[in-house]
Amino acid sequence: MSPSPGDEAQSPQDSKSTGGLASVFKGLAGAAKLTKSPPAPVQPSGPSINAQIAEQFNYTPALLRGLPSQHTETFEQLRNGSMNDRVAAAHTLRYAIADYPLNPVLDIWYAAKDLIEPTNPKATRLAGWELLTECVTHSSSTDLERREYFQTITAPAHPEDFHLQLAALADLTNRARNLSGFEYDVFPLLSTWLEVTFDAVRAARGAAKKSGSRMKGKGLATGEDRNFTDLFAFIADIIKFNFVVADDGAAEELIDVLLDICMNTSSEEDLQACIGVMDAIVTFGIIPGDKLKSCVQVLASIHCLVPNLQKDAWHTIGMLCRSHNGQATVRLLIEVLNNHPTDTAKKKEVVREVRGALSVLNKLVLKSSEKGYPTVPYALLVDGLSTVVQATTTWKIHLDILRLVNSLFCDAEGNINKTVVDEDWMPILDIVVVCASNVMDSISKSEATVTSLSTSGESESSEGMQAQEILKLVSRLEDILTEEHSVLIQKQEGVPHEPPSTTSQRQEGATAESSSMFVQRQDCIVFFTKIHRIIPDSAAILVLDYFKKFRCCSPSDSQWESNLNLVLDAFLADRDRSTVVRVRALQAVTEVYDMIELIDDQFEPDFIPELVKRLLAGVSQETDISLLKEIMSFSAMVASTANFSLFCYIVDTLQGITGTDRFHSPMSPLSSQTLGMPTASEDMKLVKSQTPSNIVTTGYVQIFLRVMNYDAAKAARLFHYLLAIAKSNLCETDARITAMQLLFRLRADWANRIFVTSHTESNNLASSLYRTEASMARKNAEEASHTNRTSRGDVSGSARSSRGISFGQGQMQDRGTPFRSLSGSKSSVGTYQQTWTASDDDALPEMPSQAASSVLYSASPDDTVEASDLASVTVLPTGVWLEALLSLLQQSCDWEVYSFILVYLPSQLTNHAVFKNAVPQLQELRRIVCDQIKDNKFQEPPNATGLRRSDVAICFFNILTMILSYHQHFQKSEEDEIVRSFVHGIATWERSAKCCIHALTICCQELPSSTSRALVTILSKMAQIVTQPSVAMHILEFLACLSRLPSLYVNFRENEYRIVFGIAFRYLQYVRGRKQSYRNSMVSDSSATPTGSPSVAEGYINPNTSDDLPQYVYALAYHVISFWFLALKLPDRANQVGWIAKNLFMDVDGSQVSDEQAQITLDFMQRVTYADVDESAADPLFTAERFGEILKKRWLIGNSIVTVEQATATGWAQITKRQPSGTSSYTIRELFRPPPAHQRPTNEGVRNGHATPTNSALPNHLLVQLLSSIPQGTDPARPIPLPDDDTVNRSIRMFDHNSTVDGHKVGVIYIGENQTDESDILANVSGSGDYVEFLNGLGTLTKLKGATFNTQGLDRQYDTDGHYTFCWRDRVTELVFHVTTQMPTNLDQDPKCTLKKRHIGNDFVNIIFNDSGLPFNFNTFPSDFNFVNIVITPESRASFVATRQRTPKDVKESFYKVRVMSKPGFPEISPAAETKIVSLQALPEFIRLLALNASVFSGVWANREGGEHISPWRNRLREIKRLREKYSPKWTSHGPTPSPPGTALGHGGNTSAQLEAARSGNTVRDSFSSLRRSSVATFFTTASTEQNSHRSSMLSTATTENTEVMTLNGLESLVESVDFSKWAG
Repeated sequence: MSPSPGDEAQSPQDSKSTGGLASVFKGLAGAAKLTKSPPAPVQPSGPSINAQIAEQFNYTPALLRGLPSQHTETFEQLRNGSMNDRVAAAHTLRYAIADYPLNPVLDIWYAAKDLIEPTNPKATRLAGWELLTECVTHSSSTDLERREYFQTITAPAHPEDFHLQLAALADLTNRARNLSGFEYDVFPLLSTWLEVTFDAVRAARGAAKKSGSRMKGKGLATGEDRNFTDLFAFIADIIKFNFVVADDGAAEELIDVLLDICMNTSSEEDLQACIGVMDAIVTFGIIPGDKLKSCVQVLASIHCLVPNLQKDAWHTIGMLCRSHNGQATVRLLIEVLNNHPTDTAKKKEVVREVRGALSVLNKLVLKSSEKGYPTVPYALLVDGLSTVVQATTTWKIHLDILRLVNSLFCDAEGNINKTVVDEDWMPILDIVVVCASNVMDSISKSEATVTSLSTSGESESSEGMQAQEILKLVSRLEDILTEEHSVLIQKQEGVPHEPPSTTSQRQEGATAESSSMFVQRQDCIVFFTKIHRIIPDSAAILVLDYFKKFRCCSPSDSQWESNLNLVLDAFLADRDRSTVVRVRALQAVTEVYDMIELIDDQFEPDFIPELVKRLLAGVSQETDISLLKEIMSFSAMVASTANFSLFCYIVDTLQGITGTDRFHSPMSPLSSQTLGMPTASEDMKLVKSQTPSNIVTTGYVQIFLRVMNYDAAKAARLFHYLLAIAKSNLCETDARITAMQLLFRLRADWANRIFVTSHTESNNLASSLYRTEASMARKNAEEASHTNRTSRGDVSGSARSSRGISFGQGQMQDRGTPFRSLSGSKSSVGTYQQTWTASDDDALPEMPSQAASSVLYSASPDDTVEASDLASVTVLPTGVWLEALLSLLQQSCDWEVYSFILVYLPSQLTNHAVFKNAVPQLQELRRIVCDQIKDNKFQEPPNATGLRRSDVAICFFNILTMILSYHQHFQKSEEDEIVRSFVHGIATWERSAKCCIHALTICCQELPSSTSRALVTILSKMAQIVTQPSVAMHILEFLACLSRLPSLYVNFRENEYRIVFGIAFRYLQYVRGRKQSYRNSMVSDSSATPTGSPSVAEGYINPNTSDDLPQYVYALAYHVISFWFLALKLPDRANQVGWIAKNLFMDVDGSQVSDEQAQITLDFMQRVTYADVDESAADPLFTAERFGEILKKRWLIGNSIVTVEQATATGWAQITKRQPSGTSSYTIRELFRPPPAHQRPTNEGVRNGHATPTNSALPNHLLVQLLSSIPQGTDPARPIPLPDDDTVNRSIRMFDHNSTVDGHKVGVIYIGENQTDESDILANVSGSGDYVEFLNGLGTLTKLKGATFNTQGLDRQYDTDGHYTFCWRDRVTELVFHVTTQMPTNLDQDPKCTLKKRHIGNDFVNIIFNDSGLPFNFNTFPSDFNFVNIVITPESRASFVATRQRTPKDVKESFYKVRVMSKPGFPEISPAAETKIVSLQALPEFIRLLALNASVFSGVWANREGGEHISPWRNRLREIKRLREKYSPKWTSHGPTPSPPGTALGHGGNTSAQLEAARSGNTVRDSFSSLRRSSVATFFTTASTEQNSHRSSMLSTATTENTEVMTLNGLESLVESVDFSKWAG
């Protein structure tokens, strides 16, 4: 091929390298520039070939033998013609030679060979070369002729004709297959041509690069490149077919040229061609011994430095290694390493050689398991590598060494190289340590991590690539160690090692298992420690596990101190390490500490302090939360037992964390102002991530719990630290909450000794603020189902006008559990997330001791403390804690902290002993709470919480309820202010009424004077909220309680009594209306609910007792009427009868209705209106023996059974009146005057002279005379005589069997110290002094044997349930207490006390006097009938001995916590549903009231499905009605049926009263219509004051159920009323 135009030859001096991979190679080799020299002529090896041929053939120029005649002229033109003719003749003869094999080739050759002279034109030379090429292919040529041809062809030619010259030689040799005639001249020729051609190529490439006509990497661009390639191909063929003719000199010369080209070329194609030639030499010949080293070095260098030619280079090297030169090759490679000069680190050729050797050795190591490859001697290799790393710091060499080491530990099949298995690994690992120094230095300077170097953008840097290899090696060693560990475990446990599924896996498994016992674990661990800064966390864990297993940090290890330092500095202090590593390191330190603690006397006294100081160094900047927890745990362990100096250092150092605001906690004050609503999952799972401040605070709490029982100084110091955290707004919120978790749980016992309680009894209050999981779930369900609800604003004191009877409209609405939907709130920014939930289970980091501290007191200890122990006693300033709370309540603080105070402060205030020295603070707390309630100054909750100010108000009222128990420290005016605050809350905030009413119930007991002064206002406020059904029960319970405290209402006037009755009447009307519309209201559409009324969902959240069981409200209302009627002064009762009776039987719309409860209430009123007397009984001495013949007769008169027992002769009679509400007996005598002398007897006996009594009377006589003499009205109003038969007598006995009072049974159980088991508790036969004091106030000790009252199941004959019990009774109710300590106890025959359990297990209500010091579990006494447990707990716990050593003064001044616990699903029915504090003086009466109300409700609750609860009075009424139905005559109705007559004798009917009642119907209806639009108080103070007589009141109210009172009219009715014979019998 001709050179391209413009490819001018470049002078050797101007040729330069063109760069690229080869240029880099050349640069590393340091080669000088090549210079181009002219082609050297080939010297002939013998005499001139022309002379020999002429002599042989007697050459005659004129004679042409064998040439066709037609070509003779052409031949002559070739010889003698002009240049153009010669060229044409050459073309012609070229074809003739091919056509005529016998033509004179040699003549033509001689004639034409001058055409190829370099001086000839190009066309001439081309024609000459074509003709000569055709000549050399002639098959008849002899060796002499071929030699002639060879010499001519190889003579110096024009450079542009080299491709023709090479093609001619190729044809002459038959494509390198035939070298006859010139065998020994070819290799020297090719070496020369190769060198000259390389010079030409370099020049051409330089020129092309300058001109820009050649693009790098685009293939061949010049003719010289093609010539060069063709020449290499020809040489390879020559070697392949004829290398045997090459002597060592020729071979060495060719190899030298090849190596020279490799060292100086910049083209990968050139290198590849050279490799191909050397590959041919290795394959078909042999590399001379002198050139083996050079070849190996060059090939190795190419293998290392030219990635694209690695495969080609390795093919040649691999063949060389598998030849007889294999071991020599390995030796030469290792010699390169061993002979590395120590002062030539900058010589590039040395670097090239070393890197090449390392690259090939790496490959050999990988191939060592394959057949035919030589083994690399491990010892020689390690020596060589050691020499290299000591002599140079070149990073590339170090990188190659790392790769080689990796290959040693993981060959091509993934196994450890067999040469390494049994060798010492430490030398090779030490070499890696040296190589890793650069990486470690880089990490130290840049503060980067090895992972970032190897994975980030820096992975292409020198340090990054080295880091990758180091990590690869470390990972491999980890796998080896881990695999060894797993195999050993399987062998120890006898578990067979499962064979892998594939062949390679089986081999790997077998290799691993067989070599597992030879793994040099210690060497690997030591290696890891030397490069600890760059090993990954997994390797660090292996190191720490090894240290732990073999106790390398324990004093038993000779290097334990250095190992400990390594753990502290390399792993624990390295903040780039993972949490797991650092925690493991800390655990190692902890184990060292534990060990040293056991042998402390053998170490320096400063060792532990110094260790702790090193551990806590820089802890204030620690960001790893999990590690900080472990550090804090360790610090807590040390601080708990350390001396005070070290303790102070620890807590002071850790305080630096709480004082730095490095993190913005999600619990910070800012977050509480955000309004976004959290999701349900976020609510249920509060913020679990802790701030560092919180972790330290948790540690403080932990230390406090550990030292409080024996080290007062430490505990006091921690108390102040925690107090500072709690009150500081600069601290993280979660830390403040954690501090308060402890501070709010501080309690003191009867001896003022501090302890920490695990139970705060604050769940109910927390639930109202959505601080329990259950309340959060309800809120989320409510929000999900009512997304369209809008939040309602708080309602102030102004009342809305209401219409009708609907209790859904009023000033305020009870919403059940507080909720405010966000659908109507303003747009929120951010997300609010609450940080704490009320839970006693995980509130503290560890369970506190149940024992009280012997060194911490809330006040100065009493005389029971020994004088020697006083020095170690410290009084904890709990007043300072109260001051901090006062500050937080007054200032604006984080809502999380604020709400925490609201929930937990009431519980702590129940413990008087803990605040014994904090009286001024308590007084200030009372003032602040009252002021904030009065001025509505408390903090507004964030909108996102769904809470409102009313919810905060409820919490404040709970706090104030507990504060009032400290009233002995308050002045009279301050007590008045407490009561006024509760009164203010009744109608100011929605839903606050209930808690205020409950508190006022306590005020009635504890602050009677202040309550009495505000009583009228209290009743007026209650009348204002009468439209709220949710407070109905609570108002009525309050009124029932108040009725039993006459000293409070001693100055009541008539209108004030009527407020009480009016409230009860309004609730009666509500229940009646609810009974009628109950079913409709249950299915009514919620959209029809009036604005402001409670929704169905709210009812579901907090079901009202008045909604679920209106019977209880109904019964309570009648109880209130009965109690308060008795509360009236006797002279004033008659004045109220008519008004009360009218309202009892009048519905809201003016219609008159009647029910059984109204009838028996009126019946009771009739019995007590004019007398305060007990029931009377029949005179047992009224017998026939004393009074003569006695006749008995019974009648039904109204709702009573009247029995007249008449002494027929003496005038004496006994009248027994059985009413629903009681039985009365009267003994009367009709005193007969002596008849005048002139009076004649009227009977026949006298007339005939017989002696008969002067006077004789039957029972009928007395009844007729006592009843009115006027006509008795219609037939139904007349008395109904009852026959004297067994049926009636049996009915009377059944009637008398019903008690005249409402009887209840209540269990009383005493729990001793630390008792929790049912059997142990029931086995108690005595209690503490205050328990006995309580029992004495609870009722009257009554003997059981022979008792005539209903003992509620207690034995009255054989004393099997004890000799005595406590009972209590008033005019309406009776309570019998089943006191377990008074029942017989025989543990031998009845170890489980089942005889006691059969009583209390069947009691709806039990009173639990809990002196155990532990919280009471409702399920302690499992039973299906125990609905309510009233738990009484001393506010300050005392031991068994202490409760019996308390003085009477102590008992009298003691206070008790009272809480009503109900069965799950049981409604809240008591003012003590939230814990209340009551003094022992008021305790019995308060508990008795709670028990009575709970028993009434339980009776209603137990019958909620099977029907309503029937009282004894109603049973007696029903018995009377059954007799009436059976024995009343069948009257003929002549108009509307009137009501039966009143039950009072002598007042059977009052027509004028009936007419008046009918006439006033419209007036009453109008009055009730106005009631709908006004408050109860207003109505009942302005109602009509007309008074009916006692007779008329009874007539107007004694109506049958659902029957209106009608007037009697018509003559027939009047006649019937005067015919007494019809009813007198």
